[in-house]
Amino acid sequence: MNKIVAVSAVVVIAVVLAIAAVAVMDNGGDKDVPSNDVTVSSGKVAVVCFSETGNTERIAKEIAEITGGDFVKIIPDVPYTDADRNYNDSSSRARLEQNDPAARPAIANGIDLSGYSTVFLGYPIWFGDSPKIMWTFVETHGLEGKTVVPFCTSGSSGVGSSDDHLEEHSDGGTWLDGKRFSSSASASEIRGWISGLGIGLGATA
Repeated sequence: MNKIVAVSAVVVIAVVLAIAAVAVMDNGGDKDVPSNDVTVSSGKVAVVCFSETGNTERIAKEIAEITGGDFVKIIPDVPYTDADRNYNDSSSRARLEQNDPAARPAIANGIDLSGYSTVFLGYPIWFGDSPKIMWTFVETHGLEGKTVVPFCTSGSSGVGSSDDHLEEHSDGGTWLDGKRFSSSASASEIRGWISGLGIGLGATA
C-alpha cells in the first residue's frame, strides 16, 4: 500500500513539474515579442511606397502589418533597369530625372486613396531627394484632409528636404516629419516610431 502511495505521489510531482516546464517554455520567447501592440484607433491606413531594390518595400510591408493598413506599391510605367539607377553614371536615367525640375515619370497603376484618412508614403533616397516619380504621385493623388507620414530608406543619407519637397508639390494634407530607416531596420524600431507619432495610432499593453 505504501509503495502505491509513493508511486502516486511521484507521478503527481512529475506531472506538476512537466506543466511548469511547459509554462516556462511558453514564456521564454517573451523577450523577442514587443511589449506593446500598435492598434489603429480610427480611420483607414494606406501604406504607399516606391521601391526598386526591395528595401523600402520591406519597411512598408512591416508598417502595413503593424497598423493593419493596406500596402500599395507604385509601379513606374517604364521600369527602371540597374543601368538607369547607376549612381556612378552621370547620364543615367535616375540622375537625369533628379536634375530635371520638370521630370515626372509616369505611374502605371491606379491608386485610389479616397477611403483612407492616414497615408504612409515611402521611398528611397535618390541623389539626396525623393525619386521624381514620388512627385508625380503627390501631384496626381489627392492628399487634402489626410494625415501623411513620409518615410524613406537610404544607405547613409538622411531625409533631408525630401519630405518638404513632396509636401510642397501636394494639394495639402497634414504632413508629419519624415523618418529615415536603414535597410536593416527592425520591426521593434518601426513599431516604436509608429507608436510615438501621436496620430491615432496608439500603443496598448
